Amino acid sequence: MASDAVTLIKNDHRVMERLFDQMKSRKGDRAALLKECVARLSAHSWAEEERVYPAIVKADPPEQGEVYHGVEEHHEAEQLMHKLEEMDPKSAEFESTLDEFIEAVKHHVEEEETKILPALTKSVGADRLVELGAAFEERRLAVLTEHGFLDGPPGQGGAGTSADMSKEELYEQAKEADVPGRSKMTKEELAEAVRKAG
Repeated sequence: MASDAVTLIKNDHRVMERLFDQMKSRKGDRAALLKECVARLSAHSWAEEERVYPAIVKADPPEQGEVYHGVEEHHEAEQLMHKLEEMDPKSAEFESTLDEFIEAVKHHVEEEETKILPALTKSVGADRLVELGAAFEERRLAVLTEHGFLDGPPGQGGAGTSADMSKEELYEQAKEADVPGRSKMTKEELAEAVRKAG
């Protein structure tokens, strides 16, 4: 199972994109989806800014401008997200702000995946990428716990690990590990397969 920072960050991007699709479809509880978006985006941004971005600046100082730009984009997206929290999910204003929010995040993801993450890969070795991945995931899970999306402290037994991921996240990790039969597995079976593959 891949556990380097680049793979974990990209996997998190895909989870956010699926959440956006759900919100745009107008199916399900939009308030609950927004709450999950807030938790996941906060966890992702904080984990990157605290655990990954400093390593890029240290290893590749010319990329400092891109990193600071990435932090600015996190803050812009968070401001839009907090505006959404104050709105009625059935209003036209919510729709237009949601579009703006999704576009801002997608723009950031594209820049991060084409500039910042390649710079990180080029600047540090494979072992360091795995260390950064562990640090990123630890912080991300801690923030998700603070937001009430995980039970218990991350990294202790099953808590904060594959048992607390969504079925979609587990499927992505099973796909990454090339687990056979993953498309027919329940969430629990995916969690067990991912645990064994790791």
